[in-house]
Order: sequence, then C-alpha cells, then structure tokens
Amino acid sequence: MSKTPLYNEAGEKVSELELNPGIFNVTKVDSGLVHLAVRVQRTNSRRPLAHAKNRGEVAGSGKKPWKQKGTGRARAGSIRSPLWRGGGVTFGPRNDRKYLLKMNRSAFKKALSTILTDKAKEQKLIVLENFTPVAKSKELASKINAISDKAGLGKKRILIIAHPEKELFRAARNLKNFNLQVANQLNAVDLLNNDILITKDALPVIEKTYGNNR
Repeated sequence: MSKTPLYNEAGEKVSELELNPGIFNVTKVDSGLVHLAVRVQRTNSRRPLAHAKNRGEVAGSGKKPWKQKGTGRARAGSIRSPLWRGGGVTFGPRNDRKYLLKMNRSAFKKALSTILTDKAKEQKLIVLENFTPVAKSKELASKINAISDKAGLGKKRILIIAHPEKELFRAARNLKNFNLQVANQLNAVDLLNNDILITKDALPVIEKTYGNNR
C-alpha cells in the first residue's frame, strides 16, 4: 500500500495514511495517456476568435454588375465574389469552428492515476485530516500557506475537497497560485501544475469516481 502523511489544520503531521494503490500507486505508468489527457483538455477549452466573412455575409448588392456578354470584360455575377476587393473570403477562419477531441473514460482514469501516483512518490501530495471552510480570501491564503510550508509543498497548490463549498470557492477565486476543486471533477492540467492537498473525506469520492469500478 502507498502511504502519505496525514496533517491537521495546524500543519502538524498526525500520522501516515494508506492510500488506494489502484489510484495512488499504479505500477504501469503510461505517459502517453497523460499527454493525451492534457491535449484533450486544452483543445476542448479552445475558443476561436478570428472570423472572416464569406460571400453570403459581406455587404453589397446581389445584382449582376454588368451583362454577361458584349462588354469585353470578364464575366461577373456579384460584387461580393472572393475575386473582388471587399468581397467574401474563401476558406477563411471561422469563429464557429469546433475544436473537439475525445478520450475514453478508462484512459482518462489511468491518466489521472498516473499523475496522482507520481505526485505521491515525489512527496508533492498530502492528506488533511479535516479542513474547516473559511469565507475570507486572506484567511484561506494564510491557512494554506501555513500547512504547505510545514509540509514542504511548493508555491502552487491545489486543494481537493469532497463536496462543493460555496463560501470556500468564493474565497479561493481571488488567490494567486491556488486552485480549488471538487473530488469528482478533477482534470489533468491542474493536477500536473500544482502540489496537491486532499481532504480525508475526499479520498472515498476519488476512489469511487476514478477507481476501476465499472
């Protein structure tokens, strides 16, 4: 069984806690799945801004500029043609383009387990015996900093809680280098970029959500 330190709210090490080896101590590490999970998340969050109008969207009359024959000029059907200055753009960028990638649920679970295993081995993951929600950003920052400093965590942290706490999320949204997530809504990018603090009551939720149960 994989073990990790168990801390109280004062940042004091209480004991060691055994973690589920199927999530926090996987033997078969697949870095390719982690890469795919990050790619899928970043691609699916992409929102295109550039937008070029096609010939049906640009302003201008739909009338034929001149008759088909007898003028000596090239044939033309509309001033909105892509061949004309001010006309529509052919195959230009569109803001309705969809950037979507898919990843199997089982592969996503393995990717998260790989990340959590790596964090646990590098001692970048701790479990909190309990965590009393606070409503003020300053109080939350002071609390997290004190625990993280005593536990030897880095400057970028993520706190994983069992259930949504409205006041806690309000206090966390203004903090720099700090992220707050619910245990059943984890993602690869935030886990990779932060040292991890998990409340003890969030562990069963993680096991239920990302375990090998079908």
